[in-house]
Amino acid sequence: MTTAPIDLSSFAGWVPFAALPTADVPTGPGVYVVVRPTDDPPTFLDTSPAGHFKGKDPTVPVAELQELWVSGTRIVYIGKANLGSTGRRGLRKRLDEFRRSGAGEPVAHSGGRRIWQLTEHADLLVGWRVTDDDEAAKIETDLIAQFRAYYGRHPFANMRR
Repeated sequence: MTTAPIDLSSFAGWVPFAALPTADVPTGPGVYVVVRPTDDPPTFLDTSPAGHFKGKDPTVPVAELQELWVSGTRIVYIGKANLGSTGRRGLRKRLDEFRRSGAGEPVAHSGGRRIWQLTEHADLLVGWRVTDDDEAAKIETDLIAQFRAYYGRHPFANMRR
């Protein structure tokens, strides 16, 4: 798997989004990475199958997706999951929201929405790593910075710069 410069050996899971409901996803905080299982050039759907949260169409023009593509890596998104003010969020809940959004439900998970326009989005794999709650955001930022330092841009589906 071509993922340099990020070491993914401490990540677990590596399941497709569809398998998340039955996967042993931790309930605690952490970071997660979405990867393609292939190095083949991507193809994109004209219309996103993701849910329309608050009526907003998540579709991105194909030309923009092609421009945002990062060649030479399988990593397409890096995210985090905190426990939230109630202490009931975390990786399991955050990844379930991500999955449900991609399945067409109107769920509040706009981060990473570009992945759903990859024609092979059903084959994407999700890996996670448990962290302390107060470290999740810092680790996510550090991973994105490592990626950016190596490739000169952020991962394909990460929108914050």
